[in-house]
Amino acid sequence: MNPKRKIQGGRKPVLAGWLLILAIGLLGPGISQAQAQQKFSGTVFFDYTFYLSDKGPITTPPGDNPNFKNNFMQFRRVYFRYDNKINNNISFRLTLDGDTVKATDAGSKPDDKFRPFLKHMYLQISELIPDADLKVGMADTITFKLAEDRWGYRSVAKTLLDGYKDITGKEIDATSADLGVSLTGKIARPVRYGLMLTNGAGYSHPEGDKYKKLMGQLHLIPLPGLSVVGYVDYEKQEEGAKALTYKGDLFIESIPGLILGAEYFVYRNDKNLVEGQRSDRSGFSVFGRYNLISDKLNVFARFDRYEPDDLINDDQISLVIAGLDWAPMNSSFKLQPNIWVYDYQDPLKKNDVIFNLTFMMAF
Repeated sequence: MNPKRKIQGGRKPVLAGWLLILAIGLLGPGISQAQAQQKFSGTVFFDYTFYLSDKGPITTPPGDNPNFKNNFMQFRRVYFRYDNKINNNISFRLTLDGDTVKATDAGSKPDDKFRPFLKHMYLQISELIPDADLKVGMADTITFKLAEDRWGYRSVAKTLLDGYKDITGKEIDATSADLGVSLTGKIARPVRYGLMLTNGAGYSHPEGDKYKKLMGQLHLIPLPGLSVVGYVDYEKQEEGAKALTYKGDLFIESIPGLILGAEYFVYRNDKNLVEGQRSDRSGFSVFGRYNLISDKLNVFARFDRYEPDDLINDDQISLVIAGLDWAPMNSSFKLQPNIWVYDYQDPLKKNDVIFNLTFMMAF
């Protein structure tokens, strides 16, 4: 959950004005010449959620809250995207996202409207370096992009690192987009790489210090359909303190219709201390999806294991996600019933079982 904050009355109109000016600049003078190269697209994730259990820490109603929401509907994400392919080597992307922010207005009244915010705004240049793409601006990071593409169900759940704080409440400095520069490409068909330098604050916060975050990735394809990925990032937190993430992925795509994947990571931050000893955070995830009926029906499943603090006993969390992906009429509209089962190593915590009926709409 986001902490409460005061809304500054002038910031939203200013942002909207700049976006309007940008849109006019992009769409105005060159619209006749570049009409075929421009594209608008959108994606919506909508859930009906129902708690099947009432004994776990998530699904148990507090004693002082008789109106506890054990079922609810919500727009979880709304993406609106503009792409402009200027020529074969230069393109531009702007993505607006939407989310609910827990906030208060000037009179301290709840103000939790579903609001848009900027997710991507970058220029991509291809072949400036052979077989490589350069991105400059607010762009998707290389931290878990490959895993997210293989998992394929961002509509249902974030990947391991992306959703780590949501599950555990512990920060691991992993974000899906950030302001900076990235270079991705291939040295040869089986050897690919990624490098990125960013603010380190993510897309939802301004840069708060003078330090930058450096990310590196090596993607090997030793056999067709088999990928091995190594990733590391480094960021200085303050004088005498640094943060490091080590990550390894394995993907198998050699069987028609079937994709299998696995992720493992360790996050080390010198500022995370328990009685003078550094505590590390880690986790692993295995997932798979299989196409039962072409363009109609898929089945998917995933198992995650979270270690929020390696110096604390009985704090590990396991999560099982399973469901169906059904396109009844067209791939632009999907029904994705899914179930989440939380299991806690702490013997005092009971399992949480949650059902979601997810609607995914795209154009």
